[in-house]
Amino acid sequence: MGRKYTINDQQGYYFVTFTVVNWIDLFIRNEYREILVDSLNYCQRHKGLMIHAWCIMTSHVHLMVSAAEGRERSSIIRDFKGFTSRQLRQCIETNPRESRRK
Repeated sequence: MGRKYTINDQQGYYFVTFTVVNWIDLFIRNEYREILVDSLNYCQRHKGLMIHAWCIMTSHVHLMVSAAEGRERSSIIRDFKGFTSRQLRQCIETNPRESRRK
């Protein structure tokens, strides 16, 4: 994300959006959506992320989230974004069918 926002209430509800660089239609391919959903599921099970609503668009994701008691949403989101972006990048670089590798 190009802008930084402060999360003041770590247990409050927040609407967050993650966008793909240059709004590339990344999530039209199943393998990329699966990486995203698997990462979200992991964060729910192991990191205390609570997802109240979500929508995956072709080039971005909208979430309504909060964190479980005693967890910091900002840390969960930081870890989610870092891990997921590395996984997506690796998948893009190794996918022989990917025409948008650049």
